Amino acid sequence: MKRLVIIPLMIMATTLHAQIQLGLKAGVNISNFTGGDFNEIENKALVGFHAGGLARIVFNKLALQPEVVFSSQGAKLENAGSESNYKISYINIPVLIQYETKGGFYLEAGPQFGFKLSEDIPDETIEDFAKSTDLSIAMGLGYHSKMGLGIGGRYNVGVSKVGDFDSGDIDPDFKQGVIQISLFYTFFNKK
Repeated sequence: MKRLVIIPLMIMATTLHAQIQLGLKAGVNISNFTGGDFNEIENKALVGFHAGGLARIVFNKLALQPEVVFSSQGAKLENAGSESNYKISYINIPVLIQYETKGGFYLEAGPQFGFKLSEDIPDETIEDFAKSTDLSIAMGLGYHSKMGLGIGGRYNVGVSKVGDFDSGDIDPDFKQGVIQISLFYTFFNKK
């Protein structure tokens, strides 16, 4: 019983000493499908975008940063000289741990949970191209200035398979790889 009381009190005490910053971010995605067997089909990178909000809970040099981000991802698939964009839109929720230096540079890593909003697939024979959820591991680095402006680069390595269909041309056991370059601004920064 004592543990049930002590643990929440420790969490509250730690949070009271933390600084909370809220922010907005937006940037470019460069995504592609990785793994799987595309047979005679060549897959290439697709350029998209992402935009959303973030919260930073800063504990000295460490920070916890959950985000909610709209993200346009996918790949270009080329078959017999014809190229088509396979676009999938997600709401992604990364939860990252960041280590920040005194100069404002940081490293980050953590899981990312994606929920499919829509897909724009030119192959009309495939009813549901992508699964409704996507799991990735996000790793990145960046710079966050004292006034709140920052820039970051991140790579999201797909963990769960994307495909949710049966097709003779493509093995649906592929994942997503996404490079993200972001600009962000946080409010409630240290003075």
